[in-house]
Amino acid sequence: MTENIPQKNTGWIEVICGSMFSGKTEELIRRLRRAQIAKQKVAIFKPRIDRRYGSDHIVSHNLQRIPSQEVSSCDEILKRARDADAVGIDEAQFFGPDLVAVCQELADRGKRVIVAGLDQDYTGKPFEPIPHLLAVAEYITKTLAICVVCGNPANRTQRKVPSKERIVVGAADLYEARCRHCFEPPDEEEKRPAGMRESDRVKSDRTESDRMKSRRVDSVGDRSGRFKPGGTTSRPDRSGRTAPRRGRHARGHPKPGRTKARRKGRANG
Repeated sequence: MTENIPQKNTGWIEVICGSMFSGKTEELIRRLRRAQIAKQKVAIFKPRIDRRYGSDHIVSHNLQRIPSQEVSSCDEILKRARDADAVGIDEAQFFGPDLVAVCQELADRGKRVIVAGLDQDYTGKPFEPIPHLLAVAEYITKTLAICVVCGNPANRTQRKVPSKERIVVGAADLYEARCRHCFEPPDEEEKRPAGMRESDRVKSDRTESDRMKSRRVDSVGDRSGRFKPGGTTSRPDRSGRTAPRRGRHARGHPKPGRTKARRKGRANG
């Protein structure tokens, strides 16, 4: 019977993943602050490689922040989180595959482990160690950004600079959020003319489409010679000049008055 009784010190793993600019760090900070309000001991860690907004805080893109510790390896997390009730880890993709075993160890010790990181790299491929953490986590949150090209939900990160390095630390100056349709892997980016972004290509396509529609509307009368509601047809008169005609008379129908006069003339003859 004792096997069905939940243990009081049971730990678990929570994973917050998604593209850049989707609110992962913001959600991590929110959960950690709630733990602090509940008087829990919280240990927060970030990789030493990430110093975009500072070295002693985790900072979201909208500048929400919470104090944290810099670490160079996953082993440091185990040592520094001994007395913590809840452990927060940001930018998990920078720690490598060893982070999975560390999170498992912390959860087995009865700690709440909250991890945030990218689930895909700049090529759209799974970004370790998040895929493995998703498999062992008790709770999973998938965050979405907004595509900068079309405004649809975005779950991919588009790199804006030419680099084949998998890890290039940066923010809006180097990356932007894209949806499934607008995202372009690096091999397709290289085929595009230099200096032309996907958003520029979409705008160019729309402009060209509008031009084609305008040409079709302008040439309706010339191609068909028929009247269309709201439009005119042009035919040359005896002097050679073109004059617009409207209504059914533009199709060559004589006016009603002239028809009756001709009929009367024939009857009298």
